[in-house]
Amino acid sequence: MSVGLSALRDIFDAFAWPWWLCALPLPWLVRRLLPPRRSASAALKVPFDDRLDAIAARGGIAHGGRSHVLAWLAWGLLCVAAARPQQLGPAIAPPQAGRDLMLAVDLSGSMSEEDMQLGDDVVDRLTAAKAVLADFLDRRSGDRVGLIVFGQRAYALAPLTLDRDSVREQLRDSVIGLAGRETAIGDAIGLAVKRLRTQPAEQRVVILLTDGVNTAGALTPLKAAELAKNDGVRVHTIAFGGEGGLSVFGFRLPGPGGDEMDESTLQAVAKTTGGRFFRARDTESLAGIYAEIDRIEPVERPGQRVRPRNERYAWPLAGAFGLALLAFAWPLRRSA
Repeated sequence: MSVGLSALRDIFDAFAWPWWLCALPLPWLVRRLLPPRRSASAALKVPFDDRLDAIAARGGIAHGGRSHVLAWLAWGLLCVAAARPQQLGPAIAPPQAGRDLMLAVDLSGSMSEEDMQLGDDVVDRLTAAKAVLADFLDRRSGDRVGLIVFGQRAYALAPLTLDRDSVREQLRDSVIGLAGRETAIGDAIGLAVKRLRTQPAEQRVVILLTDGVNTAGALTPLKAAELAKNDGVRVHTIAFGGEGGLSVFGFRLPGPGGDEMDESTLQAVAKTTGGRFFRARDTESLAGIYAEIDRIEPVERPGQRVRPRNERYAWPLAGAFGLALLAFAWPLRRSA
């Protein structure tokens, strides 16, 4: 009994709309339930009328029988086509999911310090960071990436999106002082956590790049780290910049950027949230850091393999159309 039910279930699973198969006996039911059609009485009576009726009856059975069989077959194939037969294709892997990444980039005044080597040129820290980040975005195909910039305040320039080109354009157009000349690291982390809170767990990642210490904002970096930890957001922190300032008799004085970097706080933020802390003193080391983040935050995760259903209704539909034409043309061919 269970084998029969299993076979019946397999048959129904081969159709998207199996209830259409219930329409197979519909013509027979209509013929049985409707009253029989009464033939009109003959207008002309001939002496051999009974003999003609017998001949016509024999021919009608032969011709009409074939037409009825063809019509029944056409109806059956039409019902099968309406039920949408499907065939399982070979197993394939669906599109694989990536991470939800929020990039938080420092635009405070200290990022204007020119102590970075980019090719043959010496450039400011923000220009160097943009060049490395653009290359990093090229490698994050499959991720949804958002952009937050921060100075005295934190602003979301780009929401989480698969359109990495738009994020790259927003990053390229960012300038020093756009968000103020101070540094609100805690507010930047807090805003990133807020944007990631509704996303699936195990995919929420923040990459924060700064060259200073927290000097503004309502949240301290450590308080923001606690919020990130509670919401399952990993924060990777990057302290970026050369030594900066001027060297006098072997001693380095603070440059126009102001305060030195608070590496201990950035380390604590990363440790609290399960992220990593990195120190980049030049463009080459910054590129290596983003390559390392690529490794520890892989873009692709293996997805469950599925077997797609391929539609096969076209074949029975074409067969039904062909049989219907043949059933219609058969009596005409015989009468001719």
